[in-house]
Amino acid sequence: MWPFGPSCNSDRPEGSPDTCDARHVDPELFDEVGEIVRSLMIDERPDLRVRARHYGIKVWFGAVQPSRCHYEVQLLGPGVVPAAKVLALEVGLHLEEPKVGLNDGVLDRILVAERQWRRALGKEPVAGPFIGRPEDWRRVSEVWLDPDLSDDGTSLAIATRLVDFAVALEPHLCR
Repeated sequence: MWPFGPSCNSDRPEGSPDTCDARHVDPELFDEVGEIVRSLMIDERPDLRVRARHYGIKVWFGAVQPSRCHYEVQLLGPGVVPAAKVLALEVGLHLEEPKVGLNDGVLDRILVAERQWRRALGKEPVAGPFIGRPEDWRRVSEVWLDPDLSDDGTSLAIATRLVDFAVALEPHLCR
């Protein structure tokens, strides 16, 4: 669900650029998201780490190198998210250990506390198989279909939602 601004499915004048296409994503979008996440979390989590890329952002706590259990926003195409006409934006927690049992164990701990984190995150997040790699990775995330990435409030909306996930889920992760 896209909680902010119009979607890519909005009527746009014929011939206008499709700003939701990943080729037209502002290269600074996820850098901006990272700066907002830092400003919202650094006081209570000085061990916050952020890595922004053109196609998304990864947020984790502790070690310099990213943990296989991290928060992420990433662009996904319609080949991975068929409901998207142009692209989708996934926001949430990723569990990417190479052994499925480790990912399932973390997901099980999160699901024990589902009532608590659902109060903060709502019904949209899906807790289960990873999009595009369901056989071994897991997720607690939501997908925004065809978001308008050119909207002025996009960076803030993405960052705020990513922080929502971290604040709601981090207490339930055994690190």
